[in-house]
Amino acid sequence: MLFPPTIAGSLPKPGWLAETEKLWPKWKLEGEELDSAKRDAALIWIKEQEDAGIETVSDGEQFRTHFVHGFLETVEGIDWTLMTKMGIRNNRYEAEVPTVTGRLRRSGPVHGDQAAFCRGHTQKRLKFTLPGPMTICDTLADAHYGRRADMAMAFAEILNEEALELEAAGVDVIQFDEPAFNVFMDEVNEWGIAALERAARGLRCATAVHICYGYGIEANLKWKETLGSEWRQYEAIFPAINASSIRQVSLECANSRVPISLIGLLPDKELLVGVIDVASNLVETPEQVAATIAEALGYADAERIQPCTNCGMAPLSRAVATGKLRALGAGAALARNLQL
Repeated sequence: MLFPPTIAGSLPKPGWLAETEKLWPKWKLEGEELDSAKRDAALIWIKEQEDAGIETVSDGEQFRTHFVHGFLETVEGIDWTLMTKMGIRNNRYEAEVPTVTGRLRRSGPVHGDQAAFCRGHTQKRLKFTLPGPMTICDTLADAHYGRRADMAMAFAEILNEEALELEAAGVDVIQFDEPAFNVFMDEVNEWGIAALERAARGLRCATAVHICYGYGIEANLKWKETLGSEWRQYEAIFPAINASSIRQVSLECANSRVPISLIGLLPDKELLVGVIDVASNLVETPEQVAATIAEALGYADAERIQPCTNCGMAPLSRAVATGKLRALGAGAALARNLQL
């Protein structure tokens, strides 16, 4: 199939599960009730994706409150009571974050049961997302390793253990989310790619890296205003990513100032082209989605393009996210028909 659509990651939590339209929502249930409600939410979003024509579906990250901390909650070596104030994304905003105080190790599987549950409820290709090593290191304070590169490699080893188990559970695509790649471009080339490849070592399923300009939250929107008329951060890192072993690259294209010609720097990768703007409540039309795909066709073969969302949709309302899913599926179908 040409232009098989997928999503970048998160989808909104239903109101009966957690606070709505928040990036760090609080759960509304506890214990077994919470576990059951998470599974119900994942089922709903799997069905919504299937109905919208999404070919590679995900759990919408319904099992975790945040794309980074949801994975880290059971990792040993992190002190969740020792909160440290630090700048996130090169001081784009400040946050109180947990602190790494000792050697990192995984206490056990984190998402394996969740992935197996989703695998048992869809015949579509299944994607599961994990935070990338560099982005994890930009979300925690370090009081043990001393060098961010060393801590990143330690996290990469843990991520690899988890990823191999997810693959064994039937996951078809494992995506590592690395928004920090757009901020620390020198470090990406120095050690970020190496840590990412270590996290993906030995995987036979498709691997992806998601790089974007972030959720549509105020701090990100203000940062984008400082980036000028063209956003060219990808230009500094795409050559190294193209030379890496990662198979897919997910990037932001819809309603952004990224010159879409930059995808020409990724001639050897499958491209998850962002055709859905997650920083707006306006629902795209299928024609708008197809137009972005058509623009991408000027720089990449049709067989390598997978229409996608720019980023996760966790902070949006459920109705808006559902509408955007349907626009994504319908726009991909329209572009497909135009190619036939």
